[in-house]
Amino acid sequence: MIGILIPAHNEEDLLDDCLSAAMRASRHGLLAGEKVEVLVVLDSCTDRSAQIVSRYPVLSLHIDARNVGQARAAGAQLLLERGARWISCSDADSRVADDWLVAQLGLGADAVCGTVTVERWHESFDAAAQIRYHRHYRACDGHRHIHGANLGISADAYRWVGGFKPLACDEDVQLVRELELDGANIAWSHRPQVLTSARFDSRARGGFGDYLRNLAQMEQKKADQIDL
Repeated sequence: MIGILIPAHNEEDLLDDCLSAAMRASRHGLLAGEKVEVLVVLDSCTDRSAQIVSRYPVLSLHIDARNVGQARAAGAQLLLERGARWISCSDADSRVADDWLVAQLGLGADAVCGTVTVERWHESFDAAAQIRYHRHYRACDGHRHIHGANLGISADAYRWVGGFKPLACDEDVQLVRELELDGANIAWSHRPQVLTSARFDSRARGGFGDYLRNLAQMEQKKADQIDL
């Protein structure tokens, strides 16, 4: 079985699109009918996220940790207990491509680190900030980006390194670093595609949303200094 793991904290605005995309990926013909289970870990949700999840043929797990590392760890453990041989991680503000699972598995690696594409830029993320972002982001094979929104790992490799740590952010980075130290075969690939949001009100402090907000603030400070 293949598991799709999606942590969520108050994601009622984006969860429908996320789950619709995950369901399409789970039914891709090249999976040859292998069972795919989608699990949403609802962490301290006080909005309509649980009701949205209930409309889909997916699993849900409720926790009260307000910690993305704990959410991913709890979800991964449940999927392993249910027989997952591979765990594909994404985020509730992201939409995976229809061939996302096929692309990850087709790389034949212990783990896959994929790239993300920003779907719509935040209104405060002006042209200068976008240019700076694209200058530093490598949307190609051989990149070195790590995103919880586009990460896959075999059950064996996950167990080797002890899984996700209960970190408030960078739990994905920590996992990949442990895999590197263990000598795992990691594919740094642009093939698995994921669209993600550019929102600044990120659910995990220190995550992708905070990176974008800080970048926008840096560009604004530069513009202010030029005006002076």
